[in-house]
Amino acid sequence: MITTDQLKNTKERVEALRKYLNIDARRIELEEEQLRTQAPDFWDDAKRAEEQMKKVKGIEKWITGYEEVKNLCDELELSLEFCRDNLVTEEEVDRAYAKTTEALEALELRNMLRQEEDAMDCVLKINSGAGGTESQDWAQMLMRMYLRYAEAHGYKTRISNLQDGDEAGIKTCTIEIEGDFAYGYLKSENGVHRLVRVSPYNAQGKRMTSFASVFASPLVDDNIEVYVDPSKISWDTFRSSGAGGQNVNKVETGVRLRYMYTDPDTGETEEILIENTESRKQLENRENAMRLLRSQLYDRALQKRREAQAKIEAGKKKIEWGSQIRSYVFDDRRVKDHRTGYQTSDVGGVMDGKIDGFIKAYLMEFADNEEA
Repeated sequence: MITTDQLKNTKERVEALRKYLNIDARRIELEEEQLRTQAPDFWDDAKRAEEQMKKVKGIEKWITGYEEVKNLCDELELSLEFCRDNLVTEEEVDRAYAKTTEALEALELRNMLRQEEDAMDCVLKINSGAGGTESQDWAQMLMRMYLRYAEAHGYKTRISNLQDGDEAGIKTCTIEIEGDFAYGYLKSENGVHRLVRVSPYNAQGKRMTSFASVFASPLVDDNIEVYVDPSKISWDTFRSSGAGGQNVNKVETGVRLRYMYTDPDTGETEEILIENTESRKQLENRENAMRLLRSQLYDRALQKRREAQAKIEAGKKKIEWGSQIRSYVFDDRRVKDHRTGYQTSDVGGVMDGKIDGFIKAYLMEFADNEEA
């Protein structure tokens, strides 16, 4: 049965979590955000309303999560008192302690995910390495592992790309995983995964080593907002030339938009120049010019994202010996993460999606390191 010191430690962790999560401040914030949803014109702007509801639910989940842990801790303390009066058994107290500890650790883990992208959905891409059928079969096993993990955590999944192997398995697949902090948890899976087993595809029954790479990235919402700083815009008007009638030629309907763009990485400033003469009306040409400006700014943002991803990809090693982040050794009944040293003998459980131990170990070691 648990000791008084274990109960004290649990209570201290719960209290510390209340401070880390700013629960008191979140409760006030929740009331304020809920009041905004009661405005008579709240649903006039559906998109804005959905964003507000999403914000409210996000705050609620932190508060609800903490309250669940706090209630379990209170029940644990009560169980220990009842046990001393022989009203509950020691086994019941131990079960209450295990349940409280599990919920507490889960909330502590989620609290480590503080990057903006951590709360996003996840795109998981799996590629088989060199080795033909054996590595392609391994890639399919990993795909199943992540699908089972997602299912166990209530995440929605969609396979957006799948290329079958030559004889068995898969060459590549892309899985979209939707759910709270899906990317925050699964970013720990980035890298090369190594399998060691007696291959069913080898006639001699030899022990073989196979590799597959996993790449996790945040799934960005389709509703992309492009910010245009009004203070950096200047306009010129001019007479359009060429065909189009008297109005086009004699009135200054053409517009020239100048936007001073500052590169967010280098700080260098560059002028974006857009001219528009599509319409005979200056107002319409202004609107068209603004549309073109937003398109250019969005394209630049996409390029930045691609460059960042390319930098990550360039840092990844080849899918081969010595570059793996985790080894799955079936014969020895051992799965070991080489970054954290965490390992388990429950190979079957891991392949059924029970990878929470690896994720927790990774986040505890690297959550505060942005370069991890």
